[in-house]
Amino acid sequence: MALSVSAAVLLGIVVIVLIKGGNVRVGSALACTLFGFTLAATGMAPAINSGLTSVAGLLSSF
Repeated sequence: MALSVSAAVLLGIVVIVLIKGGNVRVGSALACTLFGFTLAATGMAPAINSGLTSVAGLLSSF
């Protein structure tokens, strides 16, 4: 749970920085967010979650 909360906060900060910098428009960021919530409700969510957990474990080993 702590990993998902910190990942969400980190991604939120990245999105805000990209919007403020003018690299991403608000509509595009909203569309990507809604797509993420839709994808989380599919059967592919466990595979994505385990992949992200594996990547986080790999990065933490450095």
